[in-house]
Amino acid sequence: MGIKYKTVVLKLSGEALADSQKFGISFAKLDAVAKQVKMCVDLGVRVAIVVGGGNFWRGRSGEHMDRTRADHMGMLATAINSLAIMDVLEANGVPTRVQTGIEMRQIAEPYIRGRAVRHLDKGRVVVFACGTGNPYFTTDTAASLRAAEIDADIILIAKNNADGVYDSDPNINNSAVMFRELSFLDVLNRGLDVMDATAVSLCMDNKIPILVFGQGSPENIVKAVKGETIGTLIH
Repeated sequence: MGIKYKTVVLKLSGEALADSQKFGISFAKLDAVAKQVKMCVDLGVRVAIVVGGGNFWRGRSGEHMDRTRADHMGMLATAINSLAIMDVLEANGVPTRVQTGIEMRQIAEPYIRGRAVRHLDKGRVVVFACGTGNPYFTTDTAASLRAAEIDADIILIAKNNADGVYDSDPNINNSAVMFRELSFLDVLNRGLDVMDATAVSLCMDNKIPILVFGQGSPENIVKAVKGETIGTLIH
């Protein structure tokens, strides 16, 4: 079976990279993801990655902190995760570049759209760190924004604790029903837990579909780029 999507943005949560204590980085989990990303690259898929930082810090964790400062800490957490992803990908033979929304030239490139596209054209994976570089915007919004900028065919959201989008929390409600397809307006009107509203609206405006699936099975990443029926498709 060939590939359905030529250019993808893979959105990973920070928590999905964490160890059994739900903190820090599990390199075994990262390696499993890296092997699947390598398979996608070998199939000719152009892969960009956006990762959260919740395994170290979330902006909203700083309840009594200045929001802007707390969000900047969250951006730095995503930079740590991005460097770890690059290291494991390169250990698996996948050339990788990290580009950051906040300049830190000694350890990563600043985000430049044209340079990112050239990296992708050369078969390199590009990891976008530090979100959009602005406080008050999530890494979900960063994934949508970067997807629009690089003209991605789809955003792949690998969920840590669900294999798709449900009408209620499947970890609490055993009768929760998973949707196979949804419209962007369905997600917004129902307030479903996919991405934040800004991110969903950006995808809707730019006609970028979203596929939500479980990260517990890393092979789902390859299944997704081949267009196999998994998870929930939002379009």
